[in-house]
Amino acid sequence: MNLPVLPSILLVISTVHAFQYTELAQYIDSHQEEYVEALRDWVAIESDSSNVLKRPDLHRMMEVVAQKLRLMGGTVELVAIGEQELPDGQTLALPKVVTALFGSDPSKHTVCVYGHVDVQPAKLEDGWATDPYNLTDINGNLYGRGASDNKAPVLAWIHAVGAYRALSMELPVNVKFVIEGMEETGSNGLDTMIVAQRDTFFSDVDYIIISDCGWLSRRPALTYGTRGNCYFFAEVQGPKQDLHSGVYGGTVIEPMTDLIGILDTLISPSGKILIPGIREAVAPLSDEEWRMYQDIQFDLDNYKTKIGVSQLMYTNKVDLLAHMWRYPTVTIHGIEGAFSDPGTKTVIPAKVTAKFSIRQVPNMDPALVKKQVTDYLHSVFAKRKSPNKLKVTMVIGAKPWLADTQHPLYDAGKAAVKRVFDMDPDLIREGGTIPIARTFQDVTGKSIIMMPIGGFDDGLHSQNEKMSRYNYIEGTKLFISYLNEVSQINKTSV
Repeated sequence: MNLPVLPSILLVISTVHAFQYTELAQYIDSHQEEYVEALRDWVAIESDSSNVLKRPDLHRMMEVVAQKLRLMGGTVELVAIGEQELPDGQTLALPKVVTALFGSDPSKHTVCVYGHVDVQPAKLEDGWATDPYNLTDINGNLYGRGASDNKAPVLAWIHAVGAYRALSMELPVNVKFVIEGMEETGSNGLDTMIVAQRDTFFSDVDYIIISDCGWLSRRPALTYGTRGNCYFFAEVQGPKQDLHSGVYGGTVIEPMTDLIGILDTLISPSGKILIPGIREAVAPLSDEEWRMYQDIQFDLDNYKTKIGVSQLMYTNKVDLLAHMWRYPTVTIHGIEGAFSDPGTKTVIPAKVTAKFSIRQVPNMDPALVKKQVTDYLHSVFAKRKSPNKLKVTMVIGAKPWLADTQHPLYDAGKAAVKRVFDMDPDLIREGGTIPIARTFQDVTGKSIIMMPIGGFDDGLHSQNEKMSRYNYIEGTKLFISYLNEVSQINKTSV
């Protein structure tokens, strides 16, 4: 007798839910100037983690983050993570990690949002059109160091939670934050902190969300993989001191010549890695993955124009994306000890050190790559029959990260993007490395999604970094919607 009433009840529930999103979105729109000012305040803090002289600014940045979360009613802690040892042997306190909790309902899912508020170095004289630490709005773009990487995304998550609370709406999930201040220099101390709090802070976390990446085009994206990185030093030592090239040239076997010779054996002009065993370890490209790449919105001509080159390594979209995301590559970054100042200097360097890296992809193992590279370079060097000494060192060994796009987290992401942007997202990978994703995965065992709001042209780490006002504000709405979608995972309707 009561059955006909059920559809009406469901309709009311659905309508109320839609109204709540509309109200939340309107709240975001009406407070966008406030959000821009908050970003302006954060950008003004020169939280450069690579410059020890800026460490007081970095400590202040973490306090500002903590205070903002406290004022929203969160349970906030500043977690000490130890000290940093400097090259001269002195130690310096690492910036504390901010953790926060909003809600502790055991019947709800708990998500943990990771972000960072340290930035890359920036100076006006580096080529910036505006003061990098004074957020400048030009044609809807908000220019400033750290605007996109990663201060605006962190603020967007905070504002998303804040909107629910300001409207006295119950959060659909419990939300935790982990916000650090050393990401740009390797997240010193964070791995240890995650291990230490695995069975406490992270014990009830169901899912981890990272928004420290960007879209590939103007279409919103969900990121499901990043490459790892093995970074090497190859040092060649010759005479006991630098020599005059006129006096000694032709009499000694020069370290620079040896170094250039072995570097030339790492990769072919067509991009083929020549180190035995590297290419053989790579997981094959599946038909499904090939089809995913075909569907991604990406324009090769725009890409060439954006980076200022006339030719790319590959001429079709799938090959280019695959080599950007899911194949390894060798990059030679520089040579320490070589003369590089303006002008001329007729010198034979006594010791030179090449710095190069190999991006890691599934199923590569950094420990094995270290052995393969070291053995290969020593074998190549031995064939030169040089009296000089070669030393190969791996200084970074970060593993790749890959998620399952069939996981409900990604279904929730697609639904949230559809609601806010009225389109389906691209499913993409990142060519760069975000080591913390793999750490979270290995230590906590939790499922992870990367949900970017940064634009494809934001200029991360470069001059004139920016976050568009549109992405910032609509990204906040995306996070609001996503929290609701995650609350529906593994839940059945009445």
